[in-house]
Amino acid sequence: MCSTSDKDSRRSVKQRLSRIWRRLARSQDGSAAIEFAILSVPYFIIIFAIVETFVAFTAEQLITNAVNNLGRQLRTGEITYNLGRTTDMTATQFRQAFCDEVSIIIKCSAGEVSTPSKLYIDARTFTSFAAIPTTIPRKSTATFADIDPTSFKFTPGGPDTINMLRAYYRWQVITDLVRPYITNIRPDDGSMPSDFLIVATTTFKNENYP
Repeated sequence: MCSTSDKDSRRSVKQRLSRIWRRLARSQDGSAAIEFAILSVPYFIIIFAIVETFVAFTAEQLITNAVNNLGRQLRTGEITYNLGRTTDMTATQFRQAFCDEVSIIIKCSAGEVSTPSKLYIDARTFTSFAAIPTTIPRKSTATFADIDPTSFKFTPGGPDTINMLRAYYRWQVITDLVRPYITNIRPDDGSMPSDFLIVATTTFKNENYP
């Protein structure tokens, strides 16, 4: 038969074990850190996607403003082309002026100014507004085909001429979550799309400046 002291000893051990398990059950040390680690990845991906989308559309507005500002200067004769005046600009000089307008967000390297790979500018004169192109020149008829800049020129007209100024910029999209929804240029090989093509256009008739 078990003595009273043996029973008390076993009871004491059971009680101690019971207290230990209850403490373990109630303990939440580190649970917040584990939950944060689990949830932080998708949370920050979504936050970054929202921020990136906002910045991309802000850059689009910035380029639109630059097109409007430089278009006004062409229209009023503050910037001219091949007229033998001090206001004349070459294509490279005009591109630099455009880069200066968008430098708050978009930085143009010296190589980008001389040989475009992201920023394309098309400034031409036409005989009528009806002759001005209304579509984006692409390398194929596919909806998301790459832009074709081979027809782009910098040949704006002088006083009382009809002109068009267009700017295109390849804005690289980084967040995979956003790419399928805002990219409008897709690689021919079917790989992950990466570019959001920003387009801004203005058409105008130059003032009959002296």
